[in-house]
Amino acid sequence: MNTAQHTKDLLKKVRLIELKTRGLSEHIFSGEYHSAFKDRGMTFSEVREYSPGDEVRTIDWNVTARFGHPFVKVFEEERELTAMLIADMSASEDFGTTSLLKRELITEACATIAFSAIKNNDKVGLILFTDKVERFIPPKKGRSHILRIVRELIEFRPQARGTDIAGALRYLNNVIKKRSIAFLVSDLLDDGYEDALKIANRRHDLVVLRTTDPREGELPNVGLVHFADPETGELRWMNTGSRAVRNAYRAAGLKHQQRTRELLRRSGVDHATISTNEGYVRPLMRLFKQREGAR
Repeated sequence: MNTAQHTKDLLKKVRLIELKTRGLSEHIFSGEYHSAFKDRGMTFSEVREYSPGDEVRTIDWNVTARFGHPFVKVFEEERELTAMLIADMSASEDFGTTSLLKRELITEACATIAFSAIKNNDKVGLILFTDKVERFIPPKKGRSHILRIVRELIEFRPQARGTDIAGALRYLNNVIKKRSIAFLVSDLLDDGYEDALKIANRRHDLVVLRTTDPREGELPNVGLVHFADPETGELRWMNTGSRAVRNAYRAAGLKHQQRTRELLRRSGVDHATISTNEGYVRPLMRLFKQREGAR
């Protein structure tokens, strides 16, 4: 394909993604995004004496100790927030057995969040990672900036195939000093990232969107199949005609799912599961509603 045709095809894909996700952000997600996140961007303003009804968590214990009676911190809402998209580009995201690949699901979900954020006058940045951080786009405002992010998500071809979630979160903490809303969008097929999740969630308002596909938990009965691990390249034959094999595969999928849910619960991170067959709209809506109700 020549360069002109490639550019034309890319712009067409970007336009289609924009039409779909911008419409969703304007008509469905924009208000929900504001309610779920906007009042969490609070900056310290002053201290005042405690009044009955003030929340205990707002007490400034240092000032209280100094004066001998309780004082509370007063916060004010920031005019703008920063939303960081941390998108998994590892080889396992190039999997999908329905209408979408997991990577395409990531692109649409990130684009919808990005358009919702700029609708609320927030900055948006992007981190693309595999087993290393491969691309960083600093947070900015504006439609042209969001379209650049969408282009990167569509066109980006990673150098590596593996996954290092902890490394991506450490990078976030190093480059974004101010508290942000950070969306980690990944299938979480990795180990050893729990501590990094906890640290990132203390420094930022971290939200995890876990990508899945139905075939990751259920094998069809199609006989002898040659499987390849997309990240390690390991090859193996599997007899999907065997009920025992299919049951073992299902059990392993459920175990990973339960272990991941428990890890996210321990980390205190808000999360939702988005899938290639069911999409991201309803899970995101439920997540935003939960956050709004928990305020």
